Order: sequence, then structure tokens, then C-alpha cells
Amino acid sequence: MTEQQLPTWADPSVAPADLDPQGVSRRGLLRSAGLFGAAFALSPALASPASATSGKGYGGEDPRLAYLVGDHHIHSVYSHDAKYTFSQLAKKAAEFGLDWMVFTEHSNFGHADFGAALEHKEILKARRENPRQLIFQGLEWYIPAAEHCTVFTPPGPNEVDVLTRFESAYDGKLLGYTDGAPGNANTARNEAHAVKALQWLAEQRRTGYVDDVLVLANHPLRLGIDSPHELRAWRDAAPGIMVGMEGAPGAQGAAIPGWRGANSIRGEYENAPSANSFAGYPKEAYLTYGGFDWATATVGGLWDSMLAEGGLFSITSNSDAHRIVFDTWKNGDWPAGQNFDNTGKLPDPVNTASPQPGSDFWPGQFSRTHVGVTRYGYRAVMTGLREGRVWADHGHLIDGLEVRLKRPHSHGRGVTLGGRLRVRRGEKLTLEITVTTASRVNPHGILPKLAHVDVIRGTVTGPVTDADTWKAPDTRVVRTKDVSGLKGTYTLRVPVAVEDDSFYLRLRGSDGNRGGTGYLGASVDPHGPVPHAPGDGDPWTDTWFYANPIFVDVVR
Repeated sequence: MTEQQLPTWADPSVAPADLDPQGVSRRGLLRSAGLFGAAFALSPALASPASATSGKGYGGEDPRLAYLVGDHHIHSVYSHDAKYTFSQLAKKAAEFGLDWMVFTEHSNFGHADFGAALEHKEILKARRENPRQLIFQGLEWYIPAAEHCTVFTPPGPNEVDVLTRFESAYDGKLLGYTDGAPGNANTARNEAHAVKALQWLAEQRRTGYVDDVLVLANHPLRLGIDSPHELRAWRDAAPGIMVGMEGAPGAQGAAIPGWRGANSIRGEYENAPSANSFAGYPKEAYLTYGGFDWATATVGGLWDSMLAEGGLFSITSNSDAHRIVFDTWKNGDWPAGQNFDNTGKLPDPVNTASPQPGSDFWPGQFSRTHVGVTRYGYRAVMTGLREGRVWADHGHLIDGLEVRLKRPHSHGRGVTLGGRLRVRRGEKLTLEITVTTASRVNPHGILPKLAHVDVIRGTVTGPVTDADTWKAPDTRVVRTKDVSGLKGTYTLRVPVAVEDDSFYLRLRGSDGNRGGTGYLGASVDPHGPVPHAPGDGDPWTDTWFYANPIFVDVVR
């Protein structure tokens, strides 16, 4: 199915253009697209199907891109522990500049039996009422023997059927497949069921029952129960389906001083290891670093150990919106005889005029995932995520980031995030990093200022012999650029030497307010993110961006 073709929808009362803005003409798109329209107007080639060349090739010419801002982890009244309506969430997401969003309600019996179908009717309504937003229906899957994942598909006649069948057949919570401790009699069965679940999703895409499906691991180190071998098994079970993880969890407002408690940590990472936790993680793994998960924030750590195998594994950031900090709404009261298990939906919230408990920000208010696309639409966002054209930031730290790895004197666009460049030993490359600084105050009233950009390089060593490896000893920060004081749009040009081994490059940057020696030492990371004191983690004063890698394959 091409990007311009549309399926026949199950609901005949809804016109295809209402569900898939890819059916809108480019002229109409630029006239009505709001925040993303300007980006597309700058790139005429985006309208041409010929420009959508694969980022997987070795030609060194990735497509021209515009970046759509989104959030793949959002909860509404159709989750048992959240409280907002679709209307409230979509309105706030638009206010904070989101182009796309995924509703990921928790699996449970109320949702499986009632909520998913009811939710879909509101999804259709929300798509009609918010034509400038791409609104996906998804699910937060309780992975057998592990944590949670976002699972989602694009609009189509079978989107609800796939999600509900998947939930009933493979959800660890519904099945009672939660054991994951070493030596537990059920652990091997449960881990194998998670692999079967991903393979089943891949089959739905392969047969065309749904146009696409993606899976991303959520808050992977929050409980320490997503072991390295499980992450690798999920990735390998469904390549192109299980494409990454949250580099930074939601709940970023959890440790605002004086708000939630003296022991609060950003991301609600306040958990001691349990019997189901992977014993190979150190105690420091259960914290966030600059708001980012330890697996991502540790240079030479778990994320790098997966990248060093030579394949892409993306990172994202999102709100995990359940209950917003300083919000004044509370859950409504249940009518007599009703509960979540027999309705699949919470009562609509009620405004109390007094701040209520919460840890989260609205979608787009603090955490943002930027996805590079060649055209506007649901499948385009999913393709961008799959191909790794992704960077994430907190606090609206920067307005834009464009990264290209090029050969000297090349007049082409070069390879971008998630891409691969094939070169010979001894070639000299240039990494071009184009930053657009924040042009206006963020939702907290602060004008963010980027202080430094770090280039991180890792050697590709191939598949690991021990699937529980979480270190990449040949990865380190190789260049730091002080950019404090620079404003507007500027380009940093970093020379890159090609030696014997294939490698990858990735980027990180921060506002410079908090930092210190990285977990694996100063020789690896001299000024990385650090944990905050419990209960004292103002997220707005410790913001970072992270970008996906570019791979360089050295031909001898």
C-alpha cells in the first residue's frame, strides 16, 4: 500500500481523509498543518515519493527530512490508574506542540473486555476533532517476566482487533506470567511467551492484516526486571517491530522539591531490587541520570553494548501521562455497582481547584521525541521510528537538530540518524551537527540554553557471546563542543577518522547545570549526567538531549 492510498475503513461514517492526513494534498497540508507546516515548506523534496529513499543503503545520501514531535506513552480514563479524557490530553498536546501521540492504556480485564472497543470510538472522534494531530491507538503491554512495552499500529480496519487479541493472548498480567526470577520454575516459559508475542505481531504485519506495528520497551531499568538477554531476545525475535526503548522515562516531575516526598526520584525510579530483578545490574542502575534511564545515560553501558553489536536500537522520551504535577483534577465518583473491571473506563475527572498528587507532565510539556519523516502521516512516523531517525530532549532544550555524516567535499546530504555509511580504512569524514537553539521560553518560563554537545564513539564488535553483557568497553566521549553563548542556527563540523574497525557515532548535549564523572569513569565520560539527591530533582534545571547513532561500516 502506498502512502497516498487509503484502506477501506470499518466505520463507513468516517471519511478516509479524517483518519489519515496522508490523503491531504501537499498544498492543503502546508496551509493547515500548523507547527509542522513550516518545516515541510523548507523542504520541497519531501512531497516527492522519489525523495523517500531507504536510509539502509550504503550510498551516503539519506533523504531530506522534517521532524515531527510526539509522545508514544499516554494514559487516559481507559487506564485504571490515570484520570484524563481524550479531549483534555489532545488539547494539551496541541498546546505544547505535539504532531503525533499514542494512547497506551494498561492491560487488564476491564480494558480487554470493555475498554478497548469504547476507547476506539473516542479515538475516531479525536482524530476528526484534531486533524492536525496524528492520534494512534496503542496498548501498554505487561511483558511476560518483565516490565512494560508500548505496542501500536496505524489507523486501519483491524487496529482494535489486533490489539485486543494480542492483549488477551500474550499479556503477562492477564495470564499471570509475571515471574522472572532466576531459577523460578515459570521464568523460561514466561520469557519464551514474550518472544512468541513479538513474533505474532510480526506475522500480522507480514500478512498485511495491519499495515504496520511497532513495539518500544518502557522505563526499562525502573524495576531492573528487563534483563539484557531479554532485551536482546525481543529485538532478535521481531526485527523492525521491536525497535527500541525509552531512553528517558515519563514521570519527570516526581522529584520536584517539596512536592511528592523526600525520597522521590525523577521517573519514579525509587525501587530497590526485587527477586525478579536482574542480579547483574548494580544498585546505581535503579536511578535516573539527568532524567534519563541508566541504560541510556551510561556511556559504555547497556544501550552502547547493544549498539556495539552493529544494529540499531532506538531511544525515545515521553510523558507516561497519568497524573499531572500541580493539576487540580481528581477522578470522578463511581455510580453504584460500577467499577473498572465491569466498565473498562474511569468516571470523567472533576476539577477540585486544589493541586492533586502527581508525577507527570502533559504530553509535550517537558519530554519530546522528534522523528524525521519524508512526508506527513501515520506510517511516515512509524517508518521514521523504525529507521532510527530520532532524537529526544527535555525542557524544550533546543528547537532543532540535524545530523549528517559526510565525505569531504561531498555536496550531498550525507547519512543521518539511524543510517549507515560504508567507507574504506583511512578515509576522512566530517560529522555536521546543525543546532537551532531555543527561540522562546519553555512551558516553565525559562529560555533554555544549550551549553555543550558531546560526540560519543563506539567500536562495533559484533554479536555478544554472553547475552547478559551490559558493557561496551570501547565506547567513550571523544569530543565535546562548548556552545554556550551561541544563538540561532549554527553548524558544528567534527572531523572523524576511519581506522580498522567499524564504529558508530551518537550525540548528547545539556544545559550544563548538572554533571560529573560518568558511571564507568572519567576516561569514558568526564562530564556526564548524574543522579540528583532524593526529593531534590527539579527537572527544568537539568535538561539534556540525546540522538540516535549513525553507523560506519569499514570495508578492508
